[in-house]
Amino acid sequence: MTTVAVTTAGRTAVALRNLYVVRFGFALIWAVLLFLAGPASGPVSTALLVIYPLFDVAAAIVDLRSSTTARPTAALYVNLALSLLTAVGLAVTAGSGVPAVLRVWGAWAITAGIVQLIVAVSRRRLGGQWAMILSGAISTIAGTTFILQSGTPTASLTNLAGYATAGGVFFLISALRLHRTSKSA
Repeated sequence: MTTVAVTTAGRTAVALRNLYVVRFGFALIWAVLLFLAGPASGPVSTALLVIYPLFDVAAAIVDLRSSTTARPTAALYVNLALSLLTAVGLAVTAGSGVPAVLRVWGAWAITAGIVQLIVAVSRRRLGGQWAMILSGAISTIAGTTFILQSGTPTASLTNLAGYATAGGVFFLISALRLHRTSKSA
């Protein structure tokens, strides 16, 4: 690897590390607020549900602008579009009740998890991506669970708080691993 490539990879690792730390903090705060809002759909939980994918849109934009290497542009644009469509879908279905919300969220978790897997695999040389690979895989499983849960009488939004918390922890793990990469570069 040339000096320029190492320096660029180091900058990318720093940019991703910082983004992942912010994503961890957001996910944690969001999860606490959703948990406090309760298991049913109401105005506060609806706002929180729409904000989460919109934050994902903002994160994808930051990722596109700040990562100069190892950025699978097409996958990031797909993620951006999926998250934007999900925010709209959640705003529309929130009034239909928890089952409808869980189906939309589940479909998003599945598709976003697949995209996350693609992005993380393409970035594996940066280091710290095994947590993102695992997170993408778990997201697809969780999405399926949300869709299945939507058909039960115990359907609840509070499970989404656990999903966000787990995702946030994976972002933190990746951030810590990327910190090592950025120091060595």
